[in-house]
Amino acid sequence: MTELITEPSRRRRRGPGVGRPIWMGRPPAVVLALKALALIVIVALIAFPFLIVVSTSLATEAEINAGGGYVLLPTTPTLDAYLQVLAGDVVTRAIVVSLGVTVVGTAVSLVSTVLAAYALSRRGTLLHRPLLTLVLLTFLFTPGLIPIYLMIKQLGLLDSYWALILPGAVSAFNLVIVRGFFMGIPGELLDSARIDGASEFRILAQIVVPLSRAVIAVIGMFYAVGYWNAFFSALLYLNDSTKWPLQLVLRTYVLQGTPIGKEAAEVGVLPPTQALQMAVVVLAIIPIACIYPFLQRHFRRGVLTGAVKG
Repeated sequence: MTELITEPSRRRRRGPGVGRPIWMGRPPAVVLALKALALIVIVALIAFPFLIVVSTSLATEAEINAGGGYVLLPTTPTLDAYLQVLAGDVVTRAIVVSLGVTVVGTAVSLVSTVLAAYALSRRGTLLHRPLLTLVLLTFLFTPGLIPIYLMIKQLGLLDSYWALILPGAVSAFNLVIVRGFFMGIPGELLDSARIDGASEFRILAQIVVPLSRAVIAVIGMFYAVGYWNAFFSALLYLNDSTKWPLQLVLRTYVLQGTPIGKEAAEVGVLPPTQALQMAVVVLAIIPIACIYPFLQRHFRRGVLTGAVKG
């Protein structure tokens, strides 16, 4: 009597793991080794320039001259460049300005983006489709530099910190990402809250936002990095050098290589020019480098989920 062999029994006879998609199986040892090698190369390409920057900022003038302007590992490290940079009021004030603009700007951008994304994610809201179309059109057409400057001038925002925040308060890309994430939240959950008498703001604050912490953390990181690294808007809108953020002061250090403002009149023997430049670069990198590890775990979940849902 012929045995009837079904597909499930045939799969069991062939052993576990047979018939699974190729991406679900364990890669061969050669593939794992190549991945490890590629990862090591990428880490080296990123870490090597950073090591040179930190080492040069700690090096003496003799070591910098011997190394042709850059040092890999200083034999006699010194903090003279950092002490010189932080001794005056220019860099310290710029750090405070950058921190303030980053914190306030990120808060304004997150609140605006979350509110707009929630409104655009609920079908049937007022002017839902026209507003969404306008947001998507910004990917194709961007305003020119002169119109933006004239608008900032007409609003009286020149030489104001708000000129660094309001023009880029909402990013269309971030808005689309957050909207896609919100659309992935089950509508039945929101409907049950409405039946219980919850308002839209309460639904957003107590249901939608707690479920969207991953994407909000990612978008917040994007905004924070953008505000912290921005210098071109300050170069356009801030004529008062006492209001300059750290990135604009860093640009001045890189171009001039010497202290500016009050610092330039009070210095005696200066540390090497390259050491001063690299010290300001390190000071500009440290805040973001300290925050990123705490938010890195949210990046994959937040960005991918917001990009594919909806």
